Amino acid sequence: MASIKPRRTTIEDPPLARLLFGSTSIAWLWLIARSWLGYVWLTSALRKVGNADWVQTGLAVRGFWERAVAIPEQGRPPITFDWYRGFIQFLLDTGSYAWFGKLIVYGELLVGVALILGAFTGIAAFFAAFMNWNFLMAGTVSVSPVMLPLTILVILAWKVAGYYGLDSYLLPLLGTPWRRGRVFERVPEGRPALSPE
Repeated sequence: MASIKPRRTTIEDPPLARLLFGSTSIAWLWLIARSWLGYVWLTSALRKVGNADWVQTGLAVRGFWERAVAIPEQGRPPITFDWYRGFIQFLLDTGSYAWFGKLIVYGELLVGVALILGAFTGIAAFFAAFMNWNFLMAGTVSVSPVMLPLTILVILAWKVAGYYGLDSYLLPLLGTPWRRGRVFERVPEGRPALSPE
């Protein structure tokens, strides 16, 4: 009896998705979006980087977490989900705010610089979205509701979001996890790895 092989079908993205997330003709839009996001992260980090309560003692984080886990007698608590409140309480109980302050400040700084320069844009946007999500989970609204969806769009546009930036050099040079870049291409024996052109 002959085996029946399933027919492989490639499903293409709709034209709008191809335009937004795969066409360099729209890369200018992502330059504006990622530059604004990078600016917001960078200015946030620069306000904290010289503050000992953020980068030395972590008291700023401790105060934020204490307010976030507090359950008021009336009204709603800042943290809606009990599992997340328990996670923040665990971090408080273990004194993690001392090192977490540094993580927040330097994470914001790195994300901001990477987004502005267009370097590893998809990765930087992923970490920006993760930080936004945590701020929202802890009850902080601020600009996060605007930043999170925009950051998710930048993640989806990772191939072209850094086109006007360092990614236009870095991605072909380093490659992606599923495709080697020029630096990691196999070189036949006897031939130099990098030949002058």
